[in-house]
Amino acid sequence: MSDYYNAFEMSPVPAPGPDAVAPEPFRGIYGMPAFATIPTRDLAASVDFWVRGLGFFELFGIPGTLVHLRRWAFQDVLLVSAESVPEQAPAMSVSFACVLGEIESLAESCRALRPDSVDGPRDTPWTTRDVEVITPENARIVFTAAKPFDPDSQEAKNLAAVGITPPGVGGDNGGHA
Repeated sequence: MSDYYNAFEMSPVPAPGPDAVAPEPFRGIYGMPAFATIPTRDLAASVDFWVRGLGFFELFGIPGTLVHLRRWAFQDVLLVSAESVPEQAPAMSVSFACVLGEIESLAESCRALRPDSVDGPRDTPWTTRDVEVITPENARIVFTAAKPFDPDSQEAKNLAAVGITPPGVGGDNGGHA
């Protein structure tokens, strides 16, 4: 018996596919279940990159101290003023969902602002297409888009091997939905 079940109705992320449409930016106020806090020496330059390069918007700010950025629901980032930031990006990354149609434009927008900031896009063994961006604060940000699920693919076989099957394809995941 599996403890996993389909709970996609909780997520703003649309079903994977080449025609998937990104949800509108979410301007509501909620208790944030998770968020990233990123120190920056230059708050204005950081906000500019996150807005024009990564597609976030400013939800609110405290002048000279903090800017709360958001994209979709549950994609929150706090940029905070700091006297120093790491000189290089850490191995750790923060990932944000997007749709396939956004990957290329995100990469292009970031490259236009900072030519050496982008790695990818690249496909992963877990059915996503990812682009990695190093921001002006040296944060490692990954935008990840689900690719359409092909039940005959190697990725599907890899997921099935660890007990993850799509709804209606077997296993007892559906009994929990």
